[in-house]
Amino acid sequence: MPSLGGMRTGLFLATSLAFAATAVEGQEFVPVPGLISDQDFYRLVACGAEPGGPCTKPMIRWPEARRGEMRVGIAAVAPTFPSYKFDLIDRAIDEAIAQINASGADLYLTRVYEGDLDVPLFLVDTPQGGTITGTSLPDLDGADMAIARVALRSRGEDIVAAAIAISQDINRREIASVVLEELVQAMGLPTDIDGTAYDRSIFAEYSNSTVWLRGQDAAALRLHYPRF
Repeated sequence: MPSLGGMRTGLFLATSLAFAATAVEGQEFVPVPGLISDQDFYRLVACGAEPGGPCTKPMIRWPEARRGEMRVGIAAVAPTFPSYKFDLIDRAIDEAIAQINASGADLYLTRVYEGDLDVPLFLVDTPQGGTITGTSLPDLDGADMAIARVALRSRGEDIVAAAIAISQDINRREIASVVLEELVQAMGLPTDIDGTAYDRSIFAEYSNSTVWLRGQDAAALRLHYPRF
């Protein structure tokens, strides 16, 4: 896994077999020299492929039966998590859900406040560079903390679980961008892109300013979940 210096987010990708789980650690970002095609961009963020190259991690999606009502919400908040950041994250979740639902992808996310969650968010007191604790999820607890971290668990090509942890160290100016990116990555697009042509992408490895799902970002989500 890459070091945390300058990075926004982290990823844990696990493949669940019949009775066991095996960690699959792929490259978390791919550098590009300039603009690339929609298809190359999609394959980069979906499976870590360099333009024209092979996938370096599995291509995974939420199964069709679960795409019509993906339940998203805050699962737990650390007692010391700053209340003003909680309020900003709470609002950012609603805004991110609205953008994903309006992207044209065959997905529909629903904000919920109780009951089972398909994508739970944990607001943790872990500082950036620390080790996540307190979520009770083996895919998050014990993992290194960046500003935020996505955990995905799959069985074959199907995502069976996802979770997001957000650090107390997150800067208020980054919240809307990070929440949007993490939710999009929780849909099965886990790889960032590194290149000056993509500084305004939500997948940009070293930037945290984009708060809209547009252009190739939205196209990648539509390609991953096409409407037939």
